[in-house]
Amino acid sequence: MNKTVKIERTQTGIRIEKRLLKVMKGTAEYLDMSLGDLVEGIVLHAFDGKIPPFNDDTLKKIATLKDVYDCDLDANLSHKMTEG
Repeated sequence: MNKTVKIERTQTGIRIEKRLLKVMKGTAEYLDMSLGDLVEGIVLHAFDGKIPPFNDDTLKKIATLKDVYDCDLDANLSHKMTEG
């Protein structure tokens, strides 16, 4: 059963690592969705303790985008990044 839920979105300004943002924008474009929709989906899955339902093709595209944008970041670095 597909039910829709009414929500209210708000504009926000967040700071995010530059290369990671490029990969996220490229992924959203590849999936034909907005960056906000991609972030919402990833966060909702994470908050439920699940991984996002990216298929093998999408994961390959993400790997390619990470190479293109020289993004060597991964989850192991999530609390170890500093600006400078």
